[in-house]
Amino acid sequence: MVNEKQPLLEVKEVKKYFPVASGLLQRKKSFLKAVDGVNLTVQAGETLGVVGESGSGKTTLGRCITKLYEITGGEVYLHADGRTFAVSKLKGDDLRAFRRSAQTIFQDPYSSLNPRMNILETVGEPLLVNGIAKGKELEERVTEMILQVGLRIEHLRRFPHSFSGGQRQRIGIARALVVNPRLVVADEPVSALDVSIQAQILNLLQELQDKYQLTYIFISHAMSVIRYVSNRIAVMYAGKLVELGEKTELLTHPRHPYSEILLAAVPRVAERRMLRRGIPMGEPPDMANLPAGCVFVPRCPYAKDICKAEAPQLRPLGSGSFVSCHRAEELELKGIKGAAM
Repeated sequence: MVNEKQPLLEVKEVKKYFPVASGLLQRKKSFLKAVDGVNLTVQAGETLGVVGESGSGKTTLGRCITKLYEITGGEVYLHADGRTFAVSKLKGDDLRAFRRSAQTIFQDPYSSLNPRMNILETVGEPLLVNGIAKGKELEERVTEMILQVGLRIEHLRRFPHSFSGGQRQRIGIARALVVNPRLVVADEPVSALDVSIQAQILNLLQELQDKYQLTYIFISHAMSVIRYVSNRIAVMYAGKLVELGEKTELLTHPRHPYSEILLAAVPRVAERRMLRRGIPMGEPPDMANLPAGCVFVPRCPYAKDICKAEAPQLRPLGSGSFVSCHRAEELELKGIKGAAM
């Protein structure tokens, strides 16, 4: 994937395998391939949406990018603040510098907060740990940030239990942004919230992106959410990247059968007639025992013999799209009409 300008983030053949012990004495081991050879780039200032059903490897990929997990193979490069971070090799001061450039917003806005720390301590902790600010300067920076996310000064001395779910997620956003990162991995940041609150948080994230020139990797299982926030969309299935493309192109002309299934599940509230939801055949595969050939074969209505025998590689198609499907050029898959936004 060649770009005219250097991307902010490069993910090259990243793999993350988890050992699984079995047998009477737990000696026989296999590996759960949560992420298996993912390649992608992210440009500064864009929002890359990563979508797929539960267990597809989205969260694991995000945690590999921010070094919350040590990767099994491949490499992640972050080009930020005049430096290039080879993420898997970072230690000591280099790792602390990377933490200031790449932050995570977690899915659960309650369990990700320490119930024994008030909001000043919670949001100020990254500043203290990274040696950025302390004392009065720290309090001033925390105060400025919580005002930016829609909270009030009197909230500083309160504890997480006294806030609603939406307010807790605003605290999590403030904690991630207080160190002024270049890259933010938002891992299902609205899935635990009411629908009305989801819209507020999504709008807030977009406002903060414009204000601070942030780059987002936005992870979600909901294509409708990804459609709202993203510039490009990456579709994952069984640990693999199966399609990557510009938002409008992927939504209107998907090139992988799994993308078609995800799009069929998006509600069409603007259409008068009732639309039949797409229901995928079968179940997601066992990640420790993936099928030969294409991992989507057991559920794919378009599979042929080559799909069962040979694993497809992610390859470029027209209009900036990449797809991992042997039949991508010949299939006419259904997207969403009028999906341009």
